[in-house]
Amino acid sequence: MALALGDKIPDFIAKDSTGNDFNSSSVIGKKPVVFYFYPKDNTPGCTAQACSFRDQYEDFKDLGAEVIGISSDSVQSHEKFAKRYKLPFLLLSDNDKKLRKLFGVKTNLFGLLPGRVTYVADKNGVIHLIFDSLVATNHIPRALKIIKKMEL
Repeated sequence: MALALGDKIPDFIAKDSTGNDFNSSSVIGKKPVVFYFYPKDNTPGCTAQACSFRDQYEDFKDLGAEVIGISSDSVQSHEKFAKRYKLPFLLLSDNDKKLRKLFGVKTNLFGLLPGRVTYVADKNGVIHLIFDSLVATNHIPRALKIIKKMEL
């Protein structure tokens, strides 16, 4: 069952790029959050998306929001990807694809490519945006626009 607008981000625990456990309750209830699912570290589209989030990360932080990337890559892959591109936000490893299932992220291109979906939730964890697009760099302005509306 896929998450929908108005649903609450579910509780989950996943390994971050440093090998530590990330618990969704560490942000839900405290600040707005952007969870973005992407197919794979170090691919052209995913790198462009991560670097675009990096380049606008301070805009998200200034609005009190957190950005968290999620893919099925390993903790080690995420660690290298984050260091190589100086990513200031968390990357979570979903190597068993449980988070994709939990959120209801579908595959694209006839099931060949993991989906690229961004979820924006308010500080209470209520989802205000679900943006599903293969165009990697379109996710950042859409997410930022919703976060700005939450500030009003």
